[in-house]
Amino acid sequence: MPLTAPPLPRRPRLRFDRNELAGALGDLGTDLPLLIGVLAASGTDSAGVLVMFGLMQVFSGVWYGMPMPVQPLKAFAALVIAQKIPGRVIYGGGLAIGVSMFVLSITGLIDVLARLVPKPVVRGIQFGLALQLATLALKEYVPSDGLPGYALAAAGFIVTVVLLGNRRWPAALVVIVLGVSYGLLFKLDFATAQQALGLHLPTWHTPATADILTGAVLLALPQIPLSLGNSILATRQIAQDYFPERNLTVKQISFTYALMNLVNPFLGGFPVCHGSGGMVGHYAFGARTGGSVVLYGLLFLVLGLFFSQGFQQVVQIFPLPILGVLLLFEALTLAALLRDIATTRSSLLLALLTGLLCAGLPYGYLVGLITGTALYYAMQRGWVGIGKQ
Repeated sequence: MPLTAPPLPRRPRLRFDRNELAGALGDLGTDLPLLIGVLAASGTDSAGVLVMFGLMQVFSGVWYGMPMPVQPLKAFAALVIAQKIPGRVIYGGGLAIGVSMFVLSITGLIDVLARLVPKPVVRGIQFGLALQLATLALKEYVPSDGLPGYALAAAGFIVTVVLLGNRRWPAALVVIVLGVSYGLLFKLDFATAQQALGLHLPTWHTPATADILTGAVLLALPQIPLSLGNSILATRQIAQDYFPERNLTVKQISFTYALMNLVNPFLGGFPVCHGSGGMVGHYAFGARTGGSVVLYGLLFLVLGLFFSQGFQQVVQIFPLPILGVLLLFEALTLAALLRDIATTRSSLLLALLTGLLCAGLPYGYLVGLITGTALYYAMQRGWVGIGKQ
């Protein structure tokens, strides 16, 4: 009789323990600064943004039963922060991108794209994101508190190196405790914390047609290339790397991406996506089930319901250098994914080129996706040579 490989063991869909809690904090360095920046620039209601962000995390954790993160749309957020775009246009753009992704999902066009884009290009997109995250961590977060911040970041880095992978003493929990202790000692203003306390609920919004059209042009169109590359194709690849037994498809990921953004705008939520970096961050710090994302969502639900009116002031007590350490390890874990194509020089060079294009150019994810895919097929036909096999 022919030998067959034993089936991969099924992991629990939800688990709540210290490692899931540690993993829950693995994406904090990406999400928290973006949400703070968006709230400051747009004047949107912080209760709606935080509560809906938390609810979407809980939804994703329960739906997938794995650490499938929910993140603010990065290109979307950058434009809102830079141009101070008001809430009504944000909600319109969120609805527009939700409809777009829903169409890609139900028509099967997202599957066509997934078959077209080769693995070295997907790895290149992940590498580009790693470069951006590492740059953000080292240039902005770590230096933000001066000399004490450098010392705090160094301590956090050493703790993470020593404890990374330790299931008894999860690295992220120890580093977060270090950061919270620093904030309580040197930054806490009890008067501000007391003023922030109070119950606040999201309010209903109905996006106008003009705001949907404006949001589609200003915000949704620049976001779509990044979403296709990182939020869907790269996230599916990460899920396949870490959870091969689940056989997750791009159609499933694009469908929940769409569903979240078809709901969010009506209750004041900021548009969101899934993300490969977020899944890597959760997994690197210990998460193995959807429990980590549920716990992460509960954190934002508490902040939104009870501390939303002083959110920007309250979270300032948490030191950015510690977020920089978390972000840097997320970036390093993402970059390390190149190892599975490193044995083929042409694939590795193509991935590196794609990553540099993604990280270094305006609309870099669109440029990297198109250029990398075109080069791959040109190499297959012998029209272009990059390195040797």
